Amino acid sequence: MKTIDLRSDTTTRPTPAMREAMANAAVGDDGFQEDPTVIELEERSAALLGKEAALYMSSGTQSNLVAALTFTGPDERLVGVQGNHIAYTLHADPRIAPLTNPLFLP
Repeated sequence: MKTIDLRSDTTTRPTPAMREAMANAAVGDDGFQEDPTVIELEERSAALLGKEAALYMSSGTQSNLVAALTFTGPDERLVGVQGNHIAYTLHADPRIAPLTNPLFLP
């Protein structure tokens, strides 16, 4: 079985077939829900997971931020263990940390 590493866009290089698919992809403005590729990806993901809808995020960092903001209210804190993935990647950025008021315990 061949392993495909999708952890990050920095750990892999696109194959010639991937480059061709990117070059020939139908595109549009995702911000206005006009990108047919993104729409298809979201619809297929929702169907696969048995959900009403799905939302495409362009990075894991963006996904983590949206999740943190979704599950914390204005007077709530994000609590986790020091050194966890979100603490290391998301809240190391001083522009993002105040948004979720994180507390990381030893």
